[in-house]
Amino acid sequence: MFQGLLDDARSIRDRDPAARTTLEVFLLYQGFHALIYHRQAHWLYQHKLFFLARALSQFARHMTGIEIHPGATIGRRLFIDHGMGIVIGETAEIGDDCTIYHGVTLGGTGHDTGKRHPTIGNNVLIATGAKVLGPFTVGDNSRIGANAVVLQEVPPNSTVVGVKARVVKIDGQRVSSPSYDLDQVNLPDPLAQELCRLQSRVYANEQRLKREEQREREADE
Repeated sequence: MFQGLLDDARSIRDRDPAARTTLEVFLLYQGFHALIYHRQAHWLYQHKLFFLARALSQFARHMTGIEIHPGATIGRRLFIDHGMGIVIGETAEIGDDCTIYHGVTLGGTGHDTGKRHPTIGNNVLIATGAKVLGPFTVGDNSRIGANAVVLQEVPPNSTVVGVKARVVKIDGQRVSSPSYDLDQVNLPDPLAQELCRLQSRVYANEQRLKREEQREREADE
């Protein structure tokens, strides 16, 4: 467990420009502290010590502002940046080398039983305020834009944005470890794109209507 936590701390140091040393991550990063608590709570949960596991997770929530159910499965080198307000549900699964920003929810819709929460692949970035709700998979190397609401499966190597979230990029430039592409700015806006398409269609129809009117006037003359 200690070796895994050391690996987590080093990956955070490498990926966060504000982190100067691994020791700083160990002592001062709430996202890393949440991982420490969760590794212990998850061990208790696996050994059917459910009350102790939940008590530790609630203590961690109080200390860090990050709520991770002890039943959630978290892979290696997760980077929780800032982290305040993150909620990760009981049956959520997170792969390796993922990045999660504050305000993210990996939750359920209330309509499922058993597996209720999403499975996040490897090297996935989930930006600030995104909500991923339901028992589906977010494919490897995908990016979820800020405040997106994701309600269905996301293919690998995709970018999804919006409410309700839509895939706006797939099989483009691959996001691969260890480069850790944390770009949250250059994401397409699907609403703006749709408005541009509608504007183009309106303009084309207006031009067609003007030509028809011109032909009718010439025929009358």
